[in-house]
Amino acid sequence: MNIRLPLQEEDIKKLKAGDMITLSGILYTARDQAHARLVQLIEEGRDLPIPLQDQVIYYTGPTPARPGAVIGSAGPTTSYRMDTYTPLLLKYGLKGMIGKGGRSREVREAIKEYKAVYFAAVGGAAALIARSIKKAELVAYPELGPEAIRRLEVENFPVIVINDIYGNDLYEEGQKEYRKINI
Repeated sequence: MNIRLPLQEEDIKKLKAGDMITLSGILYTARDQAHARLVQLIEEGRDLPIPLQDQVIYYTGPTPARPGAVIGSAGPTTSYRMDTYTPLLLKYGLKGMIGKGGRSREVREAIKEYKAVYFAAVGGAAALIARSIKKAELVAYPELGPEAIRRLEVENFPVIVINDIYGNDLYEEGQKEYRKINI
C-alpha cells in the first residue's frame, strides 16, 4: 500500500502494527537538536519553521550528497532520543514519525491519544532509502549540519508500522511470538 503525504486520518485508521507500506509526498527531517528548538518555540508561543499539522518527521541526519545526487546516505537514527519532545509535537499536530528502535510508554500513549503513527525505516539500508528521496531542501537550522531540518520529497519510501493508534507495538508482539516458539 502506498500512502500519499501529508497523512490523513482515514489512512492512519487503516494502519496496523506490522504493515509494510510506502510513503510518497513531503516529509521533514529532524533529530535531537532540531526537536529541542521546535519544542522551545512552541513553549514560547512562536512560529515554527515547518508545519506540524498532519506531517511526518523522519529521524535522520543525511550525509552530504555526491555530485549529481539529491542526498547522501539517509538512514534512520535511534528514535528514543526524540521521546522527550515527541508528545508535545504530537499535541501540536504531528501525525507520523520515522526512525528505528522502540518508543517510550509516554510516546506510545501520545500516539494513541493524538491518533498518530510510528514507522520504522530499515537501518543499514540508507543508500536504498536515499533512492526514494527525489528532492531535498534545507529549511531550518543550517548551523546544525546534518541535523538541520530538511524538506524531502519522497516516492515509494519503504517503512513498517511499529506503533499504531490502537496501542499495538510490533516490537513487543515480535518478542511475544519469539518467546512462544523458543520457550
